[in-house]
Amino acid sequence: MNMASVMRAWGRALAAQMHYRMLLLTLLPFVVAFILCGVLMYLGLQEAIDFVHAWMMENNGFSKSDGILAKIGLLSLKVIIGPFVAMWVLLPIMVFTSLLCIAMFAMPAINKHVGTRDYPDLEQKNGGTLLGSIWHSLSSFGIFIIVWLVTLPLNLIPFVSLVLQPLLWGWLTYRVMVYDALALHADAEERASLVQEHRWSLLCIGIVAGLFGAAPGLLWLGGAMWVVLLPVMAGAAIWIYVLVFVFTGLWFQHYCLESLQRHRTKQAAV
Repeated sequence: MNMASVMRAWGRALAAQMHYRMLLLTLLPFVVAFILCGVLMYLGLQEAIDFVHAWMMENNGFSKSDGILAKIGLLSLKVIIGPFVAMWVLLPIMVFTSLLCIAMFAMPAINKHVGTRDYPDLEQKNGGTLLGSIWHSLSSFGIFIIVWLVTLPLNLIPFVSLVLQPLLWGWLTYRVMVYDALALHADAEERASLVQEHRWSLLCIGIVAGLFGAAPGLLWLGGAMWVVLLPVMAGAAIWIYVLVFVFTGLWFQHYCLESLQRHRTKQAAV
């Protein structure tokens, strides 16, 4: 793992995030993600809550949860168990929607912004396409959701979720972001080579980004407790996710283009 390059890219991303163009870049992905999540919640939230209620009734879940809440003095929260679980189940879809909107609407602009300002002499080989980005994102999310569902029981083990969830989100984030970060400048062979060579550094960036995403996730889940403020809290969570993902995109962009530049220098020397 090349921590020096990771930290150097982090510093450059932080400086780039302060640019007014990068701040304005959060608006379109936010609007699209907010509308999509709003439609999703309108169509599926009540059905998800009903499903959770039915499942907990069949499996004596309310009695168990009431017992746990009574022991810790939070029995008054029993009324939000169903909505809370439903919001938790919908959380990955909300996060992926934000991530997909960033990949489609923000990453091309980030790629152009960073490439023009910091790597103007780096040849553009146009190895990625919009359809390729969408397919790469959807296939990665398909793998993620299967692993996420299979490993759900492990989250009941203390501290396991603190390790497992960042790893899963880190993997998904780097899989989606790296394709778009290299779409303009690298060809398919270079992209595969860089992913193989820098896998652990890229995963590290993704995990840190996943940890940054914990706060908006709590806001999203908090909507189960304050139903009246649900649209406001959901909107705030989505905007913070978009902001985090724009910064993450800048972080991946700087790391990937610097790595690509070094890779081509080595290839030319050979």
